[in-house]
Amino acid sequence: MKIVDLSRELYHKTPTYPGHPPIIHGVWTTHEESFVASGNVHGLSSMYISMPDHAGTHIDAFRHFNKGGQPINEYPLENCIVPGICLDLRHIAPRAEITPSDLEAAVKQAGVTVPKRGTVLLCTGHHARTFPRKEYASENSGVNVAATEWLAAQGVVHFGIDSMRLGPEGKVNSLVHKACGELDITHIESLCNLEALLGQGPFTFIGLPLKMREGTGSPIRAVAVFGM
Repeated sequence: MKIVDLSRELYHKTPTYPGHPPIIHGVWTTHEESFVASGNVHGLSSMYISMPDHAGTHIDAFRHFNKGGQPINEYPLENCIVPGICLDLRHIAPRAEITPSDLEAAVKQAGVTVPKRGTVLLCTGHHARTFPRKEYASENSGVNVAATEWLAAQGVVHFGIDSMRLGPEGKVNSLVHKACGELDITHIESLCNLEALLGQGPFTFIGLPLKMREGTGSPIRAVAVFGM
């Protein structure tokens, strides 16, 4: 069995989506402080973290798209461990729209089929190309509404991308989020290391969200497992 980590680190320098609060992360108690507090028995260290629910590698809940949508603590766990494929879309220019024909060509090139009730991960090369420079926040390519409709028509439960938004920056990204709510499909943002999946064939994707009450999304530890 081979496990490929697709998740970004969470710490105080992890970029968050423009307009969202930053991640605050640090030491709460040191071993030395705790040792004294324990009466010189044993020291335990701990840390603290404050972050938005769309921090780092994360999945969007339907509550994010629609006011009355399903919150992340009610998201079906069976959608978090699913068959997956990864498509090579690194040739798509920065800020350009990924279309249905781009997806169809990538599926054919990969020699795979889109898994029903599974996921499709889109390797645009954006993370590898721009992170951690400022261009990471704005120069991504991404799906348009037609491509989102195509993915939904294939029967997947979600799709993922290696940038902090699923569509190109601006109106298209907002329209794609709106379409996700209408199509009953969600997505995973800020993936990384997708290049390691290209040419490797199908895998099992695992990405479990935190059980945050009324959450509009949640960080996940996303992995691809081969030979599971």
